[in-house]
Amino acid sequence: MTQKQKILYQKIDEILWKSWDPIGLNDNENCRSEYQSYTRYIFKLKVEGADKVKISNHLHQLTTVSMGLSGNKKHCDEIAQEIFDLKI
Repeated sequence: MTQKQKILYQKIDEILWKSWDPIGLNDNENCRSEYQSYTRYIFKLKVEGADKVKISNHLHQLTTVSMGLSGNKKHCDEIAQEIFDLKI
């Protein structure tokens, strides 16, 4: 992984923790690793050129299927846009 890719990976991880946070844990640093297992695949989508729709759909699926929450598609769209706009 190049230095630029490492920075991108870290930015995606931060977005998932600070902005996406579907469970509402980001005020507890002890739970910091909660979303890190999702970072790798979101990073892969971004590097492979996925559009914001694909990223949003994946985030929404994680929320609704993997976590069993009701989900907020609009919020996933906003987070996907933020990730999509990151420069590699």
